[in-house]
Amino acid sequence: MAVSIHYTLTNDEGEVIDSSIGSDALVYLHGKGNIISGLEQALAGKEVGEQFTVRVPAEDAYGEFMPERVQVIPRSMFEGVDQLEVGMQFHADVSAGPGIVAIVDIDGDDITIDGNHPLAGMPLTFDVEIVDVREATREELEHGHIHGASCDH
Repeated sequence: MAVSIHYTLTNDEGEVIDSSIGSDALVYLHGKGNIISGLEQALAGKEVGEQFTVRVPAEDAYGEFMPERVQVIPRSMFEGVDQLEVGMQFHADVSAGPGIVAIVDIDGDDITIDGNHPLAGMPLTFDVEIVDVREATREELEHGHIHGASCDH
């Protein structure tokens, strides 16, 4: 099923991390892992118009924080990059395969990178409204994701 939802995502302090309110609804292909598992499980069996709040533990969201994904590497590893700043992100091969690492500290030529998702280790709370549910097209099912205006297949 293709499911459209509006959501507001907050952390345990009640700070808004992300929201679809005021923009297009999030459309995903249910059962294909297009959204975090804890939210997808909470949406199972719901109908259009339902509104609910769900707290998703870290392990069912972006996983637990893994200290081994934080490491200090030499500046020389960033060949061709003239200016390094905390917060910059790079594609890299990490122990789990291709991923994104972020610079979290710079101390001279020692650059600390973090391969954890920025929300790893955090339980997340979603306020959700189900806007639409429809049968997925055969092509969407074959490709494993929803096709929309920005899809380039």
